[in-house]
Amino acid sequence: MDAKRTRHEKALEPTTFVLSILMAAFAAIICMQIISRIGITPNTSIIGAVVAMALARIPFASMVKFRSLERQNMVQTMTSAGGFAAANCGILAVGIIYLYGEPGLVIPMLIGSTISTLVGMSFVYSAFDSDLYPGDGAWPPGVATAQAIIAGDEGGRKGRRLVEGIAAGVIGTHFGLPMAGVGIVFIANIFAMLALGIGLLTRGYSQQLFGIDLGATYVPHGVMIGAGVVSLIQAIIIIQRGSKAYKIVGEEKEARKKTVGSAQMQRTAFVHLGLHLAGAVVLAIIGGILAEMSFGTMIVWTLWAGISALLAAILVGLAAMHSGWFPGFAITVIFLTLGLFMGFPGVPLALLSGYVASSGPCFADMGYDLKTGWILRGEGRDPEYELEGRKEQLIAELVGGVVAMVIVALFMNMHFQLDMLPPVSRVFATTVTAGAGEPGIVQQLAVWAIPGAILQAIGGSGRAMGILFATGLLINNPIYGIGVLVAVAIRLVIGTEPMEVREAGLIAGDGIYGFFSAIAKAFF
Repeated sequence: MDAKRTRHEKALEPTTFVLSILMAAFAAIICMQIISRIGITPNTSIIGAVVAMALARIPFASMVKFRSLERQNMVQTMTSAGGFAAANCGILAVGIIYLYGEPGLVIPMLIGSTISTLVGMSFVYSAFDSDLYPGDGAWPPGVATAQAIIAGDEGGRKGRRLVEGIAAGVIGTHFGLPMAGVGIVFIANIFAMLALGIGLLTRGYSQQLFGIDLGATYVPHGVMIGAGVVSLIQAIIIIQRGSKAYKIVGEEKEARKKTVGSAQMQRTAFVHLGLHLAGAVVLAIIGGILAEMSFGTMIVWTLWAGISALLAAILVGLAAMHSGWFPGFAITVIFLTLGLFMGFPGVPLALLSGYVASSGPCFADMGYDLKTGWILRGEGRDPEYELEGRKEQLIAELVGGVVAMVIVALFMNMHFQLDMLPPVSRVFATTVTAGAGEPGIVQQLAVWAIPGAILQAIGGSGRAMGILFATGLLINNPIYGIGVLVAVAIRLVIGTEPMEVREAGLIAGDGIYGFFSAIAKAFF
C-alpha cells in the first residue's frame, strides 16, 4: 500500500489526458443526441470505467498503466463530466434561449452555463467529505462504479458477483424493470428510498387514487419548497455546529475526522455564493438585459440568480447523495416559478433558467466520481493522500466540463437546424412564455409546502425524506417506484450482504444497457 501511495496518478499525464479528452468528447456528442431524442442521459461514469478496464487488458506495454485503479478513476471522471455537462447543462441551457426565440443570446447563455457548471464542480470538490456531504454518505452510483472497478481488478468471488449483477441488470432493464433503482436501494439510506418510492407511486397513480393528475398541479413543487427550506435550515445547523463521523470497524467505533471542517465549509458556501453572483453579473452584462430592467430590479435579479444557483446545487446534491437521483429540472422549475412572481421580464427569466439549471447536474455527477475515488483511495484513512487524489479528480472534472462546452459550441447549430433539443428546454421556454397566468399558484405552493417541511423535519437531514418524497412526486415513473419499494421489502428480509457487489452490477448493467439502447434510439 505504501509503495502504491508514493505518487498519485496525474489527470494531465499525457496518455491519461489524451484518452480522457477523447472519451469526454465522445460522451458529450452521444449524450447531447440522447437527451435531445429521448429526454434523459445515461450513466456515462460506468462506461468510462468499463473502457479503462478494457484497455488495461490489451496486451500492449502502453496499456499496462491503465491497470492502475486511480487512472481508471481519472478516465471515468472526465468521461462522465463530458457527458453530463454537455447534455444536462450546455445544450439544455442554450436550447431554452433558442426555443424562447432569442438566437442572438445563445452564446451569452452558453458562457453563463459554462460558468455555472464549473462553479458547481468547484463547489462539490470543496464541500465533499464535510458534515453536509460526508465521504461516507451513500452516493450510490459512485459506490457502484468503485465496486465495479475493484471487482474487475480483483476478479474471483467479487468478479463473479459483479458479472452476475451486470447480467441481471441488462436482462431486467431490457424487459423494462428498474434494475438501477433496485441496486441503489441496497446502498442508499432505506428511509430515503422508502420516501422516494412512495412519492413515485403517489405521482404515478394520483389519477386513480385522488382523481387528479399531480403532474398538472403545483403540489409537488410546493412539497419540494417546504422540504427544501427545512433542508437548508438543517444544512446551516450542520455547518455551524460541526460533528464527527463514525465508521463501524469490527465491533468498535472508530472516530474519523472529516477532511473538510465546519469553518472551511462555511467559507466554501460564501465563496461559491460570491462566484455564482459574479457569474450572474457577467451573464447580465453579456446578455444585454441591463436595459430591460431598472437598477433596483437588476440588483434583485442578480441576487436571485446567484442565490438560486447555489441553493439548487445544494438541494440537487443532497438528493443525489442520499438516493442517486438528481432532480435538477424539478428544482430549477421551482426557482423559475418564484422568479415569475417576482415580476422579472421574459428574457431575464429565460437566462435565469439556463443559469440555475446548469449548477446542479455536475455537482451531483462529480459527487459520485469523488465517492468512487474516495473508496479507491482507502476511504479517507490517509487524509493527505485523499486530498491530493481529490485535487487530481477536480482537474479531470474541470477539463471534462470545458471539453463538453466546446462540443456544445461546435454542434449546437446542427441541433437547432434539426430541431433536436431536450424536452426539458421546451418546458422551460414554454413556462417563461406563458408567465404567471394562474393567481392561485402561490397559495397552492404555500399550502403544500407545509407537509413537505414536516416530513423533512421528522426524517432529519441524514434521511432527507421530505426531499426524496418531493423528488418522487416530481417524476412520473411509477414502475421505478414499485421496483424501489419491492427492493426495500427484500432488503428488510435478507439484509445487504447477499447483494454485496451484485447491487453495483445491477446499476452498471442498467447503465450499460441504457447507454447503448439510447444510442440506438438516438441515431437509428
